[in-house]
Amino acid sequence: MTLEKYVKIHYRTNEGKVEKVKEILRELGVECARIIEEKVDLQFDALKSLHRNLRDDELFIKLVIANSIVSYQLSGKGEDWWWEFSRYFSSHPPGEGIVEAYSKFLPASRTNRRLVDGKLSRLKKLEPFLDSLNIDDLRDYYFSGMVKLRGELAGALGSRKSAKTIVFAVKMFGYAGRIAFGEFVPYPMEIEIPEDVRIKAYTKRITNEPAVSFWGRVSNETGVPPLHIDSILWPVLGGKDEVVERLRTHCGENAGRVLELRDL
Repeated sequence: MTLEKYVKIHYRTNEGKVEKVKEILRELGVECARIIEEKVDLQFDALKSLHRNLRDDELFIKLVIANSIVSYQLSGKGEDWWWEFSRYFSSHPPGEGIVEAYSKFLPASRTNRRLVDGKLSRLKKLEPFLDSLNIDDLRDYYFSGMVKLRGELAGALGSRKSAKTIVFAVKMFGYAGRIAFGEFVPYPMEIEIPEDVRIKAYTKRITNEPAVSFWGRVSNETGVPPLHIDSILWPVLGGKDEVVERLRTHCGENAGRVLELRDL
């Protein structure tokens, strides 16, 4: 039991900033998030390239889930890591299993060479679950079962459902499903925002409420699922000039509204 169950905690919050965030998110909505994901996010481009080269939807989606689970403590930018992953597996499809493939890939990686043993251990826990799935299972998860997938990933890894790599894996699974199945499915409202260092730091500029609960509340009040909020915030926090330029190119007037979030 926690104290929060019995005592209402009052967080220090800049209400003016909160209202501005909610106003902008309501105006941008899920459609703007979708454009950012598909046209601005360099990770989406990396996945499209891998999908073209593999020509195997089931393997493609399973690789994306596996790669998400080891996408932490990077030694380079996230976008560079996902492009390295895409290029490697485009030319080295894992015929002998995912753990065996990553035991060759990670030690030689330029952008994800930290904590290799721990990451391989996570993949060993995950591999039996991935091996149990076929393309019909993956399709079902995409169209109606992303919340279920979150729970089963957490169970396989012995993690909390709200753990950063678990919810991030669902986000990247959503990208992969969109590419493989050719249809956009919004993320469920129930799935939390990935609480990484940048999200934590940005949230602290607005409130000392924990990031997951704050953005969950903002999500409920704006109708924009937390994983899509994450996409809208990403160009604001990423720091890459190329990303901001892509945002201006593809989002038109909405780019200015997105960048207003940077100045809060």
